[in-house]
Amino acid sequence: MADQKRDYYEVLGIAKGASEDEIKQAYRKLAKKHHPDINPNDKAAEEKFKEVGEAYEVLSDQQKRQLYDSYGHAGVDPNFNAGGGGFGGFGGGGGFGFDDFDLGSVFDAFFGGNGGGARAARRNGPVRGENVRASSVLTFEEAAFGCEKTIGISRTESCAKCNGLGAEDAADISSCQTCGGTGQVRASRRTPMGVVSTTEVCQTCGGKGKIIKNPCGVCSGLGRVRKSKSIKVNIPAGIDDGQTVSIRGEGNAGQNGGGTGDLYVTVQVRPHPLFVRDGTSVHCEMPITFVQAALGAEIEVPTLDGKVKYNMPEGTQTGTTFRLKSMGIPKINGSGRGDQYVKVVVEVPKNLNSKQKDILREFGEQVGDKNYEKRKGFFDKIKDSLSK
Repeated sequence: MADQKRDYYEVLGIAKGASEDEIKQAYRKLAKKHHPDINPNDKAAEEKFKEVGEAYEVLSDQQKRQLYDSYGHAGVDPNFNAGGGGFGGFGGGGGFGFDDFDLGSVFDAFFGGNGGGARAARRNGPVRGENVRASSVLTFEEAAFGCEKTIGISRTESCAKCNGLGAEDAADISSCQTCGGTGQVRASRRTPMGVVSTTEVCQTCGGKGKIIKNPCGVCSGLGRVRKSKSIKVNIPAGIDDGQTVSIRGEGNAGQNGGGTGDLYVTVQVRPHPLFVRDGTSVHCEMPITFVQAALGAEIEVPTLDGKVKYNMPEGTQTGTTFRLKSMGIPKINGSGRGDQYVKVVVEVPKNLNSKQKDILREFGEQVGDKNYEKRKGFFDKIKDSLSK
């Protein structure tokens, strides 16, 4: 039941006046935390993930959010008809529905225009289905090279039993006698400016222009039903954390012959134990021994394509960064790849035995300071500063 649901703002942990960016950031954080791929055996996390997705679907849509802010959960219920309640008319005589209460409706009330009528007429015209949003967790490699993921979503589909008619049979649908099938009626009312005529939503048919005598037993006359669906999504190579893939026609079904909405899948990329991404570049830090740094060596460097050999020159200093061309992230929807940057860190050996220490002392005495350029330069600067 709608009254059993938590407040959508509370679900996302945001204030009612939160901006679109704040809503999006809160959704991404919570969806990543409770995603079923990260919590495979946690039913509570799965329910929270669905709850977060439902809250985001409403609050990220400006029209749905406006209805929710005004009517609560009832405002975003598929059976909700704001025109049946909502704001009262001028003089207390039954009035404008929520969808029609705007500047055009006020103008009509005073001057008898037909702007509200045009809006009412659209109620029984084609309505495109809403978009559906989902998320998917990727490994670092899946994001880099692309993959195919199966996404579970909940969406509305055209009722298979009645083919979207909403009735058990086409003969059960008749034109509304009150409005003549237009979905709107003319009404006169007295105002401080005199009697004026307005065009309003037909209360008999709710603006649909038709009456269903025998509603479909599956969809209860709505013409649409909610179903769980698994969709295969092709994730392009090079996609980054937070980016979205759109799949046309996989959203909610339309009404009155309207088109189907789209599916938007936002990806979340797991951190890698070795690599850090920066655009199309990949960075990693690799430890090397003192001997390798001093004498140079052929080292094996980990990359997204596996280990590659690299000839490191002698005298390599800690912090030196090497570039491996075209070993980074593929450019999304383009050609070529970025580079990989490898920063080497010289690791000083620990727990030496007495023989090893003697060898190093002898080495240090033979080398002296002449082979240590940075050390020599450092002490030269000290001498210069003390002599001033």
